[in-house]
Amino acid sequence: MLDVATARARILSGIVACGQETVPLGSALGRVLGQDLLARRANPPVSVSAMDGYAARAQDATQGAVLHVVAEAPAGHPTAHVIQPGQCVRLFTGSQIPAGADTLIIQENALREGERITLTQPNPPGRYIRAKGQDFTQGARLLQAGTRLGPKEIGLAAAAGHAWLTVARRPRVSVLSTGDEIALPGDPVSEDGIFNSALFMVSACLQQAGAEVIMLPSARDTTESLTAAFAQASQTDMLVTIGGASVGAYDLVRQSLSGIGLSLDFWKVAMRPGKPLLSGRIGSTPIIGLPGNPVAALVCSTVFVAPALQRMMGMTVADTLPTEPAILGEAIGPNDQRQDFLRATLTRDTTDHATPAALPIATPFASQDSAQLHILAQSQALIIRAPHAPAAAAGSACQILRLS
Repeated sequence: MLDVATARARILSGIVACGQETVPLGSALGRVLGQDLLARRANPPVSVSAMDGYAARAQDATQGAVLHVVAEAPAGHPTAHVIQPGQCVRLFTGSQIPAGADTLIIQENALREGERITLTQPNPPGRYIRAKGQDFTQGARLLQAGTRLGPKEIGLAAAAGHAWLTVARRPRVSVLSTGDEIALPGDPVSEDGIFNSALFMVSACLQQAGAEVIMLPSARDTTESLTAAFAQASQTDMLVTIGGASVGAYDLVRQSLSGIGLSLDFWKVAMRPGKPLLSGRIGSTPIIGLPGNPVAALVCSTVFVAPALQRMMGMTVADTLPTEPAILGEAIGPNDQRQDFLRATLTRDTTDHATPAALPIATPFASQDSAQLHILAQSQALIIRAPHAPAAAAGSACQILRLS
């Protein structure tokens, strides 16, 4: 069996980018930039007022000074007036600073009578003015290629003047579940049958990673059914199978894939849950075979498949897991030769008021059966236990992998 780190590195090493496409800004949420984002203009494009008030010369803006209001310039309606000694222009938030002015007297510090104001305190140069390019200058690199676009990034692109963005094409992933015992939720099910939770859970995980998921009809436990199902995935960027990759008499995925040209990289990983993991290729298409147990399928999707899809979209993905330190909430026994991923809740130590940035407390569930979805739904993280790790007491350090 391969160790987890080697398996992850080997899967990621064979991933190639999917290419790029151009999409309107309004459709770019969640997409990944294919090129660096450069500013098409400065922001702000001119020097503007940060507050409502009066633009003036700082040398005139002394306490008790009286200035003459010569114009009014709302935002979007700049004045051509050049401010002279003893003059000011009424502005509002976002108004362009008129020529000759180098300070903004906020209205709270000015007593106005008719067309004159009296300053109640001095106003230094640059006060309450957002200078041209204060946020960013024209041509500045604002975001790097490979950046996932969230609301903040969409706003930045809009401010930089981009109506269209070049993004990575979403990988098209076929997800195929196998097994005579599974049925779609809502369909008739036999007494010993189960609803196909793994198909929807894995698909959601891959969609969250950025993929366009195609859920194929479930395949029966026969070579003929599996081979026909594989044919439906021929035009996608990756095939992910669920179940049928173990060693049972009806676990026929590996055998059936070999019949249509599978180049097997590895099979079996020293992890729990998730041991019967398959990785290979048919031609240039990556194939990942997940375990059939739903918890194991999601853990393997999180550890192996989602990062592979992110790398397909040009995102920077490390070969090593993105773990973080935590504190054990309960004692854990010694581990065997497999790396454990224990479902756990995360809490904070509210008694340590002097350390607001204390590490989270990770408390594993007593039961770690890989078919218990109720426990998975309550988990915020996976506690990672190295192979042959000794017993660990409550309060000792551990490493966790957060679940989205």
